[in-house]
Amino acid sequence: MQFVTSDTHFFHQELLGQNDFAPRPFNSLAEEHLVLVNAWNARVGELDTVYHLGDVALLNHMRPVKDAYQKILAILSALHGHIVLVKGNHDTRDMLKFLAKNNYDLADGQPKFVFHDVGLIVKAHHHQFFLTHYPMMFGKTDSSINLHGHIHHYSVAVPENINVGVDSADLDYLMQTERPAWGTPLSLDELDIIIQRKHDAFAKGR
Repeated sequence: MQFVTSDTHFFHQELLGQNDFAPRPFNSLAEEHLVLVNAWNARVGELDTVYHLGDVALLNHMRPVKDAYQKILAILSALHGHIVLVKGNHDTRDMLKFLAKNNYDLADGQPKFVFHDVGLIVKAHHHQFFLTHYPMMFGKTDSSINLHGHIHHYSVAVPENINVGVDSADLDYLMQTERPAWGTPLSLDELDIIIQRKHDAFAKGR
């Protein structure tokens, strides 16, 4: 199965508690990381694929830097499935090079990590998904959808753009009973619901 997420921001201390950017109601990084890992693994199977659309972690304040890279490798290795990483603005090339150097195969013989600098296109569920970190603006289309992160608790006011970050406002298109636990990668079925409801909302002149 395929899933998508963005902006986990592991080790980003400043996001904890109440803040104006992307408040996360946790008392410590350890608590937040445990919730993220458990939510991910409760849904994603060992050989599933998760497209992570950037800002995996914020490590530039951690020293020594090699220890920081080892810590994020340990967290990502604890997450189920193959992880396709699209580079975000907080994902340094050195961190991605470290992950590439320490990449390994899963039971199906395919690598744990796959890397994309800018983005990729995935065709699924009758959509052509443009997977990027930053929102793209390509106008009204019949089947193309931009899945992105970067803007945290904001939503692009265009129905063809869906923010898939863990703290995205577009998750509000799911009813409370449909909404997965915080930090859970979204399934393609959930994306279908979000896409349709956002489209319907804008068609009604929201």
